[in-house]
Amino acid sequence: MPIIQVTLVEGRDDARVQAFIRAVARAAHEQLGAPMHTIRVMVNEVPPQRFAVGDRLKSDPPEGGAS
Repeated sequence: MPIIQVTLVEGRDDARVQAFIRAVARAAHEQLGAPMHTIRVMVNEVPPQRFAVGDRLKSDPPEGGAS
């Protein structure tokens, strides 16, 4: 039973995230041969102020902003 966990920064609309979940489940089914009813996909959404790349939060303004 594949259990797939994905973490995304918040901000995408529900329809887009739901379409992603379905596509991930289909990919697991096609590539792993897992029966669809055994596949679990969970998306955890994180606020941008709680996600960083190195020491830069996703909520920080872009580097080298407009002059």
